[in-house]
Amino acid sequence: MVVFSAIDKKLFRDLWRLRGQVLAIALVIGSGVATLVMSLSTVDALRDTTEAYYERYKFADVFAYATRAPERLAKSLSEIPGVQTVDTRITEYVTVDIADFAEPVVGQLLSIPENNQPLLNQLVLRTGRWVAPGRSDEIIVSEPFAQAHGIPLYGRIDIIMDGNKRQFRVVGTALSPEFIYAISPGGLMPDDERFGVMWLARDVLEAAFDLDASFNSIALKLMHNASTEQVLLEIDTLLEPYGGISSIDRKDQISNWFVMNEIEQQKSMARILPSIFIVVSVFLTNMVLSRLIATERTEIGLLKAFGYSGAQIAWQYAKLVLLICLIGFVIGCTLGYYLGRENSQIFTEMYRFPLFVYEPRLSSYSIGGLITTVAVLIGAYFAVRAAIKLPPAQAMIPPSPPVYSQSLNFNTRYARWLDQPTRIALRQIRRWPLRSFLTSFGVALSCGLIIMNMQWTDSLDYLQRVYFEEAQKQDMMVGVPNPVSMRAIHDFENLPGVIRAEPMRIISADISAGGITHRGAISGIEKDSTLQPVYDASQEKVVPLPSNGLMMATRLAQKLKVDVGDEVWVEVLEGKRKTFSLPVAGVFETYIGTPTYLEIGMLNRYMGESPSFEYANILVDGAKQDETFNKLKETPKITAVMLRQAAADSFDQIIVEHLLVLILMFVFLACILTFGVVYNSTRVALSERARELATLRVLGFTRGEISYVLLGEVMFMVLFGLPLGCLCGWILVLSMASAFDTEMFRVPLVIELSTYGIAATLVIVAAGISAAIVRRRVDTLDLIKVLKTRE
Repeated sequence: MVVFSAIDKKLFRDLWRLRGQVLAIALVIGSGVATLVMSLSTVDALRDTTEAYYERYKFADVFAYATRAPERLAKSLSEIPGVQTVDTRITEYVTVDIADFAEPVVGQLLSIPENNQPLLNQLVLRTGRWVAPGRSDEIIVSEPFAQAHGIPLYGRIDIIMDGNKRQFRVVGTALSPEFIYAISPGGLMPDDERFGVMWLARDVLEAAFDLDASFNSIALKLMHNASTEQVLLEIDTLLEPYGGISSIDRKDQISNWFVMNEIEQQKSMARILPSIFIVVSVFLTNMVLSRLIATERTEIGLLKAFGYSGAQIAWQYAKLVLLICLIGFVIGCTLGYYLGRENSQIFTEMYRFPLFVYEPRLSSYSIGGLITTVAVLIGAYFAVRAAIKLPPAQAMIPPSPPVYSQSLNFNTRYARWLDQPTRIALRQIRRWPLRSFLTSFGVALSCGLIIMNMQWTDSLDYLQRVYFEEAQKQDMMVGVPNPVSMRAIHDFENLPGVIRAEPMRIISADISAGGITHRGAISGIEKDSTLQPVYDASQEKVVPLPSNGLMMATRLAQKLKVDVGDEVWVEVLEGKRKTFSLPVAGVFETYIGTPTYLEIGMLNRYMGESPSFEYANILVDGAKQDETFNKLKETPKITAVMLRQAAADSFDQIIVEHLLVLILMFVFLACILTFGVVYNSTRVALSERARELATLRVLGFTRGEISYVLLGEVMFMVLFGLPLGCLCGWILVLSMASAFDTEMFRVPLVIELSTYGIAATLVIVAAGISAAIVRRRVDTLDLIKVLKTRE
């Protein structure tokens, strides 16, 4: 049987007496813990799910491509030190004709064995069956593509293969670890309606593209102790005679690169947002506890008079804090687990993972509990230290009242309009300026957190407008499999409905400076290009393309540590693999990627090739768009068709809509912080001023007036905290923008006035709810009991 001491019984009585405030403080602590648990568990789930997917379906470590390599080369590739498995295959880009879909669709065909799974990058068969031996008309399509077009199992699709239209029967839908993030050549975002991955039997592709006993793509699995760089070098050497394109490590494979960048961004969010929430929640908790302990000064004196030591009293309050932290920790862990699971599930659906691993680590919970407990204990120690130092007799005497003087002049013309309750509320704020400021600052931090989260939509809307509307004027970009003569641009200009066409060439290259290497691409465009010019987002205008030298994204220039006038070394990763140096002629700001531009004629000269291009930016008459689409569908040598508006819509759907869920989660938690600080501040103020309010009530003040005296004080502090909160929000947004400055995308510092207004409204609503709860206690104040209480 557990026997509690008298002081322990007092602890439980205090917890029950202060249950409203305890719950409010616990909610504040819980919101901080919840953000940490949610963020860390999301990172763990995303990483664990990806790793399990890769391992279970044998995602390759190295990828390489060639024009046409003999199958016998596979043996030489397998003999490279460190190579464990080699899987040769055929891949081609084709045009897909989907019934009742006007726009041209690009498909990527990959070969698979007829009887079993490929050695690497195995498929997750979602519906249907494998292609049957000897059936050259059977195909497996990616599940997102089939769902986007409503293609039924055993339905038929038409594909233009090497100039010939062929009809295939869909016998299955599948997913692949190689195409978690499936984007078309030159694309930015997945677009399941306009790009799809499909798998055919190896002999079908060999016959269609004249690649008998040959391959143009390989995937390799390496041993654990293999030197990846050495393996890549030897692969490139073997494939070079066969038109090989530089082999890439898994980390540079486009789908994996995007997924890993998402994980890194989630890690950044897990470091920053929860840290801010925990710091704010600890600050608010300590602020409230300090005032709460200060109101129990007399009780501390009585405990000391009965023989309890200062250490025992301090430990008693420490236990109070620990119990409150425990309640907050349980609330935070429960809420964080639920929100983390929902957030992870969103990622699973967005990336179409066939499995879902959500097993939050113990560290996700222990870190939040440890940080908040230590911080709150430190704050509580400083709050109780001053009280336990007082002698018992002095501690039992209420502290000297503040000096009451006319600190505010209410004799001015405007001040005379104020009624008596308003003057009382303002005088109270003036007499306790530091305490009032801390309450306002707590409200400001809560408001700032709401602004920081809501501004994501402002930044992304701005980014979308700048990138898809201001920086790009073409309606579509069309790609061909191999570079064609500049004269071919006239063929695009003569397409029905085309108003203007401009050539563009994109080459893969390593750009180096001072020992730092960036693997990316160089885009060649015309000097007077108007459809996709060089656009500086910081100046919001098109900048001229120099005749000689590279125009480089600011983020890439920072990575390479170069400035205008510096030389960079370029190693082309395709064709003749030319190497050359170029000066940096200028830098420009962009929020997506790290593009580099060069005048297309100069690019072709450095490549050692005649004037050529492989992409055409096209401006189309909207009234004749369907005619343009129909003509492109009939054109056999089209490997990519990217619609600018479709890309913008995809960006909005994938990025903005997903972030909207996160924003709502964090805004909800920030509102809890606001409620916690206002409720606790008001409740403590009520306990401090109960006798004063009861006296006013006896003197004739109505219930509404004495409620206004108390709540008006809080109202003024909230109103003061709102502009301060706007400043805090701007500072927090600035810190977030700096933290999310990655190669994938940057967050522009944009906050709309409506965001400030919505944040202020949410703070006022949360404060109003807490004030309404306290108002009920004011209305039910027992005047006789309160007035009998000694000062």
